[in-house]
Amino acid sequence: MSEWPQSLVLVGAGKMGEALLRGWLAGGLAPQRVTIVEPKPSPAIALLAAERGIAVNPPLAGLAAPEVLFLAIKPQTLAAAASDLAPLAGPDTLVISILAGKRIADLSARLPNARALARVMPNTPAAVGRGASAGFASPAASARQRHWAQGLMSAVGQFDWLADEELIDAVTAISGSGPAYVFALVEAMAEAGVKLGLPAELALKLARATVEGAGELLHREPAVTAAKLRENVTSPGGTTAAALAILRAPDGYPALLAKAAAAARDRARELAG
Repeated sequence: MSEWPQSLVLVGAGKMGEALLRGWLAGGLAPQRVTIVEPKPSPAIALLAAERGIAVNPPLAGLAAPEVLFLAIKPQTLAAAASDLAPLAGPDTLVISILAGKRIADLSARLPNARALARVMPNTPAAVGRGASAGFASPAASARQRHWAQGLMSAVGQFDWLADEELIDAVTAISGSGPAYVFALVEAMAEAGVKLGLPAELALKLARATVEGAGELLHREPAVTAAKLRENVTSPGGTTAAALAILRAPDGYPALLAKAAAAARDRARELAG
């Protein structure tokens, strides 16, 4: 990123917080600009902080409001943590939240001095720099603050802005929860292989490598649609065509994934309270 914030407080350093932090540091964010607030830092976070000279859990009363306050805690802990965090969310602070279900209005109510707020929904491939995320910023966020948010998320993968906050729930359903759908596909393929007579270890090995390879093809061929890649594998009247006739039936993949994504979106709305 061409311009990193001068000060950033990361609240929550679990798996996602750690993945984001490592991506920022790898991208050029100076460690002395970062402060971690995490009641129970993992050994990995403690080691990273010690090696890079990052402050961990300093007295909050002594911290000045940072340029960016990044919330990566569990959504259900926001209410308890808000009173301690509120002084860090000054009128010139950009608050970025990855808390599922917590809307801009919720954040604003808990952090009354904050004006610029952004909601972002990342996903776990951010841990390997291949995340897919999207976000929405409040109207008070300046162009510079939007640049910070975009740069922070782009450091761990691709990022897009949303025109409507309501779409965050759809992003949650597709990319936020999506990695689990892919992992479930690998499990299902492996189970199918076992039913066809393959040893369990080999079936899982084949399923895993197949999904990894297919994903890499998608990554390396951005101009080629998924539909075209599917067609390239499918010979008319062949084995793949026979399988796809089942998967693409009215009650197959498209309908099942649409139903699953709708359930995830609806659950995100329920979590918003």
